[in-house]
Amino acid sequence: MLDLPARKKRVGHVVRILTERYHDAKCSLDHDGPFQLLIATILSAQCTDVRVNMVTPDLFASFPDARAFAEAPVEEIEEAIRSTGFFRQKAKSIKSCSTDIIEKHGGELPTTIDDFVKLAGVGRKTANVVLGVAMGKPDGVVVDTHVGRIAVKLGLTEHGPKDAVKIERDLNACVPKKDWVGIGHLLIDHGRAVCRARKPDCDACPLYRHCEARA
Repeated sequence: MLDLPARKKRVGHVVRILTERYHDAKCSLDHDGPFQLLIATILSAQCTDVRVNMVTPDLFASFPDARAFAEAPVEEIEEAIRSTGFFRQKAKSIKSCSTDIIEKHGGELPTTIDDFVKLAGVGRKTANVVLGVAMGKPDGVVVDTHVGRIAVKLGLTEHGPKDAVKIERDLNACVPKKDWVGIGHLLIDHGRAVCRARKPDCDACPLYRHCEARA
């Protein structure tokens, strides 16, 4: 892995280059407020954002807030989210999380990472998505599969692509706080469009000269 000054310098290049390529990069989960983004993020595990966005309009019409989810039979939630996959576990997480919000936070979402990750079914990735995108209070870079994989290729972390918490720590150290939210969106867009996991298009990659994995 590069030393910290070199990683900071590389991050500057990455943000500049990808901002030029993906100038409208943003969260691809449709939502109206932090709570909807929380639920959509839980649903996005092992599911495309496109599919989640197909499910959430009817879902939020039926269950508009945390209390509605908390009081609903879990079977009803399961049926509403079935097409997102792993629907039983996701329904359990959504109901339990909503119950925590009602019982422990008076129906309001927490505003700190420490309180957020205490909600049932919520880890750092989900918490950082909501805190950063919907609340403007990121505690770190959101590390999904694209971000983790590309961070490794760019030499921004010495950890494996599945060590999301450790990768986040490395990225937080070399990415300016003002870019914590933006770099996640940029790397996700780049991972979907060019640096795909199974068949990266290295010939079309604007980051090629900054990539440690290049041939």
